Amino acid sequence: MKIPNSEILTFSQFEQLLGLAEARSWQKSYNSEKHQLILEGEDSWEAKVFLPWDQKWDGVRLKRYDDFRAALVAIRAGQAVTGLFHHGELIDHKVFRAYMVRQKQGKSQIKYLKTKGKSRAGSRIRLGETNRFFEEINERLNSYQAEFAIDRWGISCAKTLWPYFFNSDVAPPFDSKDSNLYQIPIHFQQASFEELQEAGKILSAFHLLKNPNSSISWELNSDDEDMNSDENW
Repeated sequence: MKIPNSEILTFSQFEQLLGLAEARSWQKSYNSEKHQLILEGEDSWEAKVFLPWDQKWDGVRLKRYDDFRAALVAIRAGQAVTGLFHHGELIDHKVFRAYMVRQKQGKSQIKYLKTKGKSRAGSRIRLGETNRFFEEINERLNSYQAEFAIDRWGISCAKTLWPYFFNSDVAPPFDSKDSNLYQIPIHFQQASFEELQEAGKILSAFHLLKNPNSSISWELNSDDEDMNSDENW
C-alpha cells in the first residue's frame, strides 16, 4: 500500500524542501481537503506533500497535536474495517462482514438492485444484510466519538456506497462535508485489519509528489535519520 506516485520524506528532508522553496521563491499554499502542502514555481506546481495527520499547518510551520486521535473507516462491498488510533497506536479495531455479493455473479447487492429490483427472497435478505452492515459500522464510529475527541476522521469508500453509509438509519458521527473528514489517499483492496495497520503507518509520514512535467530539476539529500520514526501519531 502506498500513495500513488509518491515517495516518503524524512522530517529532515521536509525541512530541506521548505528551504529549497524559500531559496527559489516558490509560493506555499495549503490544501485543507487533502492535508497537503503545495509548492508552486512561476509556471506550475513543483511539489505536493501529504503531511502527517498528527500535525497541523498554521500557514508557516507544522505543529503537532497535543493528544492526537484519528479514526479510520474503509468500506468495500461485503467487508469493512474501523480503527481508532492514539498517537500512532491502534487501540481499537473491528472488521465487519455482510452477505452482499450474489454468488456466481460476483456482483454486489447494491449494483444488482439498480438493475433487477428487490422482489426475490435472496435479494431481500442481502438488502437487509446491507442495511445492517452500514448500521453496525456507524455504531462503532459513534462509540469512538462518544468516548473521545476525534481530531481527524479518515474514510476509504466508493462514492456509490456513500448514500448507504451517510443515509443509514444509524448516522455516522460526521457529515460528508465536515472539515475534519478526509478521504484516505491509499487504496484498500479488502478493508482488512492488516491494511488498517499499514494505513496508520502511511498516514504518519510525509509523502512527496513531484511534478513530472516540470522543467526545473531538483533533488533532496538522502537522510538515514528519520526524526519521526519514534513519534508516530
